[in-house]
Amino acid sequence: MCGIVGICELKPGHHTDLRDIQGMMTQIRHRGPDQSGIYLDDRVGLGHLRLSIIDLQGGRQPIHNEDETLWIIYNGEIFNYVELRRELQEQGHHFYTTSDTEVLLHLYEQEGSRCLQRLNGQFAFAIWDSVNQELFLARDRVGIRPLHYAIHHGRLIFASEIKSIFAIDGVPREIDPVSLDQIFTFWTVLPGRTAFRDIYELPPGHYLKVSRGTVEIKKYWEIPIYSRQEQLDLPVAALCEQIRDLLTDAIRIRLRADVPIGCYVSGGLDSSGVAAVAAKKLGVSWNTFGIRFEEEAFDEGMYQEKMALFLGSTHRQIWATPQRVGDAFAQTLWHCEKPLLRTAPAPLYMLSQAVSECGLKVVLTGEGADEVFGGYDIFKEAKIRQFWSRRPESSAPALLLNQLYEDIFRDQRTKRFLQPFFGKGLDRSWDPVFSHIIRWDNTSRIKTFFSAEMKAAIGAGDPYEPVRESLSERFHLLGPVGKAQYLEMMIFLSNYLLSSQGDRVAMAHSVEIRLPFLDYRMIDLMARVPSRWKILGLNEKYVLKKVLQPFLPDEIVARRKRPYRAPIVNCLLAGASGEFTRELLTSRAVQRATMFDAGKVGRLLAKLQAAENRNEIDGMALAGILSSQIIHQQFVEDFTPRSHSMIRPDSIIDRRTSAKTAA
Repeated sequence: MCGIVGICELKPGHHTDLRDIQGMMTQIRHRGPDQSGIYLDDRVGLGHLRLSIIDLQGGRQPIHNEDETLWIIYNGEIFNYVELRRELQEQGHHFYTTSDTEVLLHLYEQEGSRCLQRLNGQFAFAIWDSVNQELFLARDRVGIRPLHYAIHHGRLIFASEIKSIFAIDGVPREIDPVSLDQIFTFWTVLPGRTAFRDIYELPPGHYLKVSRGTVEIKKYWEIPIYSRQEQLDLPVAALCEQIRDLLTDAIRIRLRADVPIGCYVSGGLDSSGVAAVAAKKLGVSWNTFGIRFEEEAFDEGMYQEKMALFLGSTHRQIWATPQRVGDAFAQTLWHCEKPLLRTAPAPLYMLSQAVSECGLKVVLTGEGADEVFGGYDIFKEAKIRQFWSRRPESSAPALLLNQLYEDIFRDQRTKRFLQPFFGKGLDRSWDPVFSHIIRWDNTSRIKTFFSAEMKAAIGAGDPYEPVRESLSERFHLLGPVGKAQYLEMMIFLSNYLLSSQGDRVAMAHSVEIRLPFLDYRMIDLMARVPSRWKILGLNEKYVLKKVLQPFLPDEIVARRKRPYRAPIVNCLLAGASGEFTRELLTSRAVQRATMFDAGKVGRLLAKLQAAENRNEIDGMALAGILSSQIIHQQFVEDFTPRSHSMIRPDSIIDRRTSAKTAA
């Protein structure tokens, strides 16, 4: 995995400065500490930082085609590159490396943008066509790898991380009020946006092309939707066989690397299943890694240890104590580049550090299984509430929801709120976002802390309308569970789970994550599987449990889904991190940033410090407000490009006219 940066002049006459590219690269050295390279000509500058995983000696980038008219910088892995290379060689293409990068370049040379349909991988890349003066940027189907861009003073500036774009003089650094409103609604920004005004992220499944100074963005893939008539009408046993074979192959090709590979094992079904299939069917001996918490409500260490014993793996655990999580929170935000309503990314940041310290660069993970196979409680909630909407006077669905959330509604006092809480909006079952309205409305309560200036900048629009407008034309073909899965994959998966809890915290320590459950073939296959086999009654991931049963201990298969969470208030208000929190949330600091109402923030802080009636919303409010203040401080107030140790590339290809004249 790697980091990429670049500048494309949209109008002739201005040449990219070598130091601009070097400065951009310096900000993201953590993404590629092994090798670096730059390509320059009169219209474009490309920079690459390499984390070498395939073809360790020969895969240095930028890489070119046979006549050096096409140049590529690439962040990612094409897992089917072996098969594609063989096909391209038969068609007459010649290779000078054994890397997947060169395969991608020749495939683009052969098929243009259509090459994206052939790729099985996780990627963000840029290809420069020096003959036609065209730049092609693309991002993988579900957004595992990041790619940001801005258009500033007639230049397209792009990079793996936003901090590289901010390294260019004059690029404005401002928090986007609408994006902040989205984060405090959906837990993240909507596809295409970032936390900063006029800084964009290429959405998953899209490509961007610059030709004759014009920037064009197109979608090449979308989340598959099949009508009931198009879905597979097969016995469960036959479905399980197909899924099992495909999962095994998805894992097999994700083991392609010239370096050792480890695996995250949380103790739940998904990561345990990946590790077990690889061990039992592919003969892998694992180094496994897991997170421990002091609080029993968050800790799954007992199940991790049982899985490690079952696998015979060398297992390492990191203890995410409140103090350590609090201490890591600000640095985690520096890498995530957006406010967070949770502290959960911080332990994963710590975990990737442990992986790196063990000398590993790659880990397999179980992310994506919940979205694809139907693992979240919100899917079951949507199913119950859709049924409830037909007979809103009935109390039976409320009893089912009590079973679903028995850890929240534990006593008679809280149970009184269950029916009015989940019964809200039952008359809106027609709404495309019906499944998520309760969650989003509940999260939106913390927007009461916004300042008057922030509320005015956001305006009075419906925050859900952009979601409705972006839905597929086939969205109406889905049932309640399918609609909830679609929304979760479109918003939460790509922009939070794969970003703040995925690429960003892993690559902070030069670790690449690989996700077999998000193989696009698996996504497509499961879109063809009827929802009843994903959630049978209220039994989540029913078919996946059947698939993995031959490989796992019964205790792991039978475990109810336990969402990954980390404590919030204790982490952010204890010890040295508590002093840091109070410093950033003083009335003066809050007023200076202008995002929040200083009086309300002060009262929240006093309430939480007094340990009175702490609840989930208060914790989310604290995390969201504090992280917004930190992001503002890091990127708006105090941002200084890291130039004291300007990167010196291993190779520079300089084809600028000025360079030729000087020579």
